[in-house]
Amino acid sequence: MYSWKKLLNFLVLSVVVFVALFWIFDTLKQSFYKITRDNQKRLVTVLSGAAPREAGLAESWIVAANKEFTDADIIYVDGIPGWSELTVLAPDPELKSFFDEYSGSADFKKGFESVYYLENYYSDLEYSFDKQRVSLVFSPLIDETGYDITGFLVFLLSAEGGKNYARLLDIFMIGAFAVFVIIYFISKFFRDPAMGYIILGLFIMVGIFVAYPLFEAVRLTFLKDGSFSMNTWVSILTSRQYLSALWGSVKLGMLTATFSTVIGFIFAFVINRTAIKGKRFLGTMGLLPVISPPFSLSLSLILLFGSNGLITKQILGLKDFTIYGLGGLTAVQTIGMFPIAFLTMSGVLHAIDSTLEEASLDLNGSRWKTFSRITFPLAIPGVLSSWLLVFTNSLADFANPLLLAGSYRVLSVEAYIEVTGRNRLGHGAALSILLLLPSVTAFLVQRYWVSRKSYVTVTGKPSARLSDLVSRPVKYLLVAFISLFIVFILGLYGTIVAGCFVANWGIDYSFTLKNITEALQRGRDAILDTFTLSAIATPIAGLIAMMAALVIVRKKFAGKRVLEGLILAPFAIPGTLIGIAYILAFDEPPLILIGTGAIIVLNYIIRELPVGVEGGVATLRQIDPAIEEAAQDLGADSTTVFRTIVLPLIRPAFISGMSYTFVRSMTAVSAIIFLISAQWYHMTVLIYNFSESIRFGLASVLSTVLIIIVFATFGLMRLLVRKNEYLEKSVNLN
Repeated sequence: MYSWKKLLNFLVLSVVVFVALFWIFDTLKQSFYKITRDNQKRLVTVLSGAAPREAGLAESWIVAANKEFTDADIIYVDGIPGWSELTVLAPDPELKSFFDEYSGSADFKKGFESVYYLENYYSDLEYSFDKQRVSLVFSPLIDETGYDITGFLVFLLSAEGGKNYARLLDIFMIGAFAVFVIIYFISKFFRDPAMGYIILGLFIMVGIFVAYPLFEAVRLTFLKDGSFSMNTWVSILTSRQYLSALWGSVKLGMLTATFSTVIGFIFAFVINRTAIKGKRFLGTMGLLPVISPPFSLSLSLILLFGSNGLITKQILGLKDFTIYGLGGLTAVQTIGMFPIAFLTMSGVLHAIDSTLEEASLDLNGSRWKTFSRITFPLAIPGVLSSWLLVFTNSLADFANPLLLAGSYRVLSVEAYIEVTGRNRLGHGAALSILLLLPSVTAFLVQRYWVSRKSYVTVTGKPSARLSDLVSRPVKYLLVAFISLFIVFILGLYGTIVAGCFVANWGIDYSFTLKNITEALQRGRDAILDTFTLSAIATPIAGLIAMMAALVIVRKKFAGKRVLEGLILAPFAIPGTLIGIAYILAFDEPPLILIGTGAIIVLNYIIRELPVGVEGGVATLRQIDPAIEEAAQDLGADSTTVFRTIVLPLIRPAFISGMSYTFVRSMTAVSAIIFLISAQWYHMTVLIYNFSESIRFGLASVLSTVLIIIVFATFGLMRLLVRKNEYLEKSVNLN
């Protein structure tokens, strides 16, 4: 593969291409400079000819000229250099100070000499004025005889445009050369060029849309007025307000994670380790909150338990009760996030080999001892993972605190206020970064705890029988708890639907259809935008996720761990931080994406990519690579193997990943709220705006529409993906 001849050809061709690109882009720069200079000459000629020669008229003219021509700052100087006293007229005192500061310089003396001889002078130097680089032009004001001057004009022309254009051309030149070198190198020296291009594409994607925005966000927190400063971090770490918000987020996360883990474990245990009927229904209800819009549960609690809530005011007549604050937030986050714990522990409990439980029961161990000394200890990794996942999601939750926090402070909302209310992007980025500290700490503690013991139970073929670990009374008690919880969840969703047909919730409960008409009229564009952008992002994210999973599982290459870490990083990063990072990274050349639909689609893809990749990785690890190797031995290239073998085998993970991306895109809030524009809006932001303005009927209608779309998507997924029945267990009641 590697030979001196190939390397020499590669180096020679690279040099030739670099020289050619340099010549092309240098020619473009020189052409741009010439056009810019010609435009400046025309501007100078026109204004010099139009300027009054009488000092009495000059003052009003110079004010009007500076106001009309924003591309240049103009100084009017009355008098002849070296012969009479010069009178400087400028609308801005800083312009006069600028002239006085440099009037004795050698460059200005050249300008004075040129205008004295009736010639324009274009300075080769650059000056700093009003935090910008400017170039100077001296133009004489020739009297009506054409042989003498009455004064001259000094033009301060911005040099930023030319520099930015030249910098942009340099970036494109370097980028074009790098792309050529990498593509040519892969095509000549890689055994599998197609896979090399895929790996290169993934590196470029995560480099531009993950690493670069995060670097910009972190960098901003250490800058003040363009120079290094620790002021932002000092301000945050010494502020009781922000530290209180950090503790508020941690406390809310701990409570939510604890309650969610307990409820999720009960659901998972009843479904996977007991003999009951209706497990499919219970499993579906256990997933219901996680696939609904983030505002829906908060909206339901406000409608039922708010100041004018149906239960608190209409039924119970409570006056001092409030749902806002820590209690309400814990309740709504627990209901919304316990499915995360349920899904995690369901897989762990399902995989535990029941042989140990059977042995314990056969040796006359009670069901409680079997559970407490065997089943639960073996499920500890799942319990800790569930707690960590819910804790991380609670810290990053942005939607529910916006509606229910009240006077209770959490860091995600503080970061939002810093950006939107106080226009301090640096503080918002720093607060979002601060949210990572408790998440990382919890992750390290969890890893340390789990690594201390072994939890392996499957060393061969696992038992296909299921031991019923609870007595009938306990089983009835657990099922009753789950049933009540499900009824409460269904009641919350029913409240949203009922809110669509109520004239004014809390005041006038009369039936009306006006909410539906008005909400659909006002939200039509937002519904269309949200669905369109989500539909565009879904297949792209699905394909990228499966290709990334294939690369991570099947290929070995330098930087593999870095690539995997960057792909999975967005799952642990708060959405507020990603939104702020994208504003900083893509609001200036060479990639100006803010205000476009592309930035929203990219956010969808990057944010939800980790889940699709993890699903693909888990599925690929169960597929023998010998199948792919056999196809390659028969002459199939990587793209053919991926299209005809890998993709069909991982079809369930592929469709699940796409479904998850679509649903999460439809219900996104935290990052999207920073990226929407007048051209592209989002349903969840509109729901929040309706809720904030106490238009609960309109918010209920849009929430219901969103729920219908989401449920339809998951219903379609259930039709396309069938559950693997080979791991199902028969029940052993002994």
